[in-house]
Amino acid sequence: MSGLIATIIFVFQIALIVRVVLSWFPGGGPRPVSEIVYRVTEPVLGPVRRVLPSFGGLDLSPLIVILVLNVILQVL
Repeated sequence: MSGLIATIIFVFQIALIVRVVLSWFPGGGPRPVSEIVYRVTEPVLGPVRRVLPSFGGLDLSPLIVILVLNVILQVL
């Protein structure tokens, strides 16, 4: 069971990295890919973004989520 959870967390971390990379390009990259990645990651990133203070236009929520997910993986 923990192997399945670890795989899901790993795939989610990849989706977060893809979202960050897509944010660097105007238009967000290929539309279907960016929409899927946005829908998968936003339910987690949105609440974190609301709690974090503004850092001069930098969105640190993906970094925070990845760090928390790594802690969860270490506990498993």
